[in-house]
Amino acid sequence: MPITQLRDLVAIQINVSSPVIKQDKIVPSAIHFREAQHVLRLAHVRRQRQRDACCFARAVARSCFGVYLSAVTNRAAWIAIVVLSLAPQFSFAGDCNDLVLEQVNRMPKGGRYSVSHFAKIRLQSSAHFESGKFFIIPAGPSFCSGATYLVFIRTIETLRERGQLRLDYGTLERLIIRDQRDGEGVWGRWNANGPGTARLFHELRLGRNFDNIDQAKPGDFMKIFWSRQVGRNEHGHSTIFLGMENRPDGQYVRYWSSNIPSGYGEKSVPRSKIAYAIFSRLETPTNLARITSAPVVDTYLASLLRSRSSISEAGAKCGL
Repeated sequence: MPITQLRDLVAIQINVSSPVIKQDKIVPSAIHFREAQHVLRLAHVRRQRQRDACCFARAVARSCFGVYLSAVTNRAAWIAIVVLSLAPQFSFAGDCNDLVLEQVNRMPKGGRYSVSHFAKIRLQSSAHFESGKFFIIPAGPSFCSGATYLVFIRTIETLRERGQLRLDYGTLERLIIRDQRDGEGVWGRWNANGPGTARLFHELRLGRNFDNIDQAKPGDFMKIFWSRQVGRNEHGHSTIFLGMENRPDGQYVRYWSSNIPSGYGEKSVPRSKIAYAIFSRLETPTNLARITSAPVVDTYLASLLRSRSSISEAGAKCGL
């Protein structure tokens, strides 16, 4: 007996799926996939996920590298800033003696020695300060402390020109030579009786002081005492040490200053003629900035116009 009746065959209806999207809107309907289409779709999804994962990994890597590079760059920048800020200190971590000698060699010769009022006026005009800069044009007549101070200022200005020293306007203004009394300001300390230069160096920590001539080197500032008197009735000489000379009659000390009677120039004297000397070596000129917080007047140096001191007290006041 036949399984299927003829009418059943005629009655078969074709099952046609409705479209999923019709006229740009979603129409509810069943979607039938064949097995092959399903496998292809899963493979495509896996590949897409792998690509997305790779892109994400690369993005993370780029981001991490960017953060690392930024950190390295910032660190390098900070190191550069620190090095540049410390550069002036590194430039003269030893001393400035060679630079001091350069300025001595640039000074004129002669011009006559004098301690007159006219000589002091000429000294002021020799160190002209304008627009934050010193213009040193030495002129005579001159005297010893003025001569060595001009070399000192020239050394400071040369360091500034070479970018090895930075000083603010307030500090530079205090270097100007005016009519300061002994012990007042920078020039008043330098020009005072007794160990003026050495006292200034000790107070501002500009460099070390010592009194052993065997440790001296050319370019050290040297205050000579021709006798043991310090202060009132003192006989001294502000100079720059140039070295020792051996002669048939003994050792001689060679120095530069404004000397009696000719003025600017070198001179040599027997070592035995010097009763005592204090040497000052310029090592940390940046500490000149400390003058802005120092007392206006050094009372010890100011007192030496009328009072007597001693070699031992002078040494103690200079850190010896």
